[in-house]
Amino acid sequence: METNEFPPYTGSVPQAPPPQNKGSGYKKAAGPLAAIGILLAKFKSAIFVGLKFLPAVLKTGGTMALSIWAYSLRWGWLFALGFVILIFVHECGHLVAAKRLGLRVGAPVFIPFMGAFIALKEAPRNAWIEAQVGIGGPIFGAIGSAVCYGIYFLTGNLLFSALAYMGFFLNLFNLAPFGFLDGGRVVTALSPWLWLVGVVIIGAMMFFHFNLILLLIVIMSLPRLFSLFRKRTGEELRYYEVTPSQRLIMGILYFGLIAGLVVGMYFAHVDMSTGPAQVQ
Repeated sequence: METNEFPPYTGSVPQAPPPQNKGSGYKKAAGPLAAIGILLAKFKSAIFVGLKFLPAVLKTGGTMALSIWAYSLRWGWLFALGFVILIFVHECGHLVAAKRLGLRVGAPVFIPFMGAFIALKEAPRNAWIEAQVGIGGPIFGAIGSAVCYGIYFLTGNLLFSALAYMGFFLNLFNLAPFGFLDGGRVVTALSPWLWLVGVVIIGAMMFFHFNLILLLIVIMSLPRLFSLFRKRTGEELRYYEVTPSQRLIMGILYFGLIAGLVVGMYFAHVDMSTGPAQVQ
């Protein structure tokens, strides 16, 4: 039986709910979320094995249709369709990067309100390869969002501006240097200690706008974070060996992409307080 010790890439996260006013909400959420994290870890292999026997078209197409339906209940079907396509483009970036590097990978699978993932069937051999797979998604996602903004610029249709804004935002969030987010993968080629910067970013987001999914991300990323403070084996030390030129290339791509996404959000900004459905 094939198992995947390399956690799946997530495509996006939904908008956060209103922040909690009292600290008791955090305590109430911690227990159930910890249990969810344990259950996810326990049954992850079983889920992947089950999906393995489904045709790729059914896994991707079926879960895409389910996600479009789920998002349409909240945002309307036009925005839901565009949003899921943007997530698919993001995942294709990971898929193309992994295939180019010779890694065996499964078809994208969508989970409503949690995004999507592709399951690598073998772990990257080193941090440089991991970083290339990690940044592939945000690069494709940024291009897809830019295309949406280009359509808005040509047509004046606010739907595409809203899609561009959401796409830029979600790809920017995924570049946070933390855990199994794309940014956490990318900075392995720069310095794993940048994960501590990610802790501050995610912690601030949870403080100002608490989100159960953010808490789940933190829980599932803790093993990787704790690995910073233990002695590494020789194999682990070799994993993080990156040449100066590789580090420079990935640094330019990573920080350049972050800057580009911020600029994209600025130009594509749409008042989302009334909901995407209002701009269709």
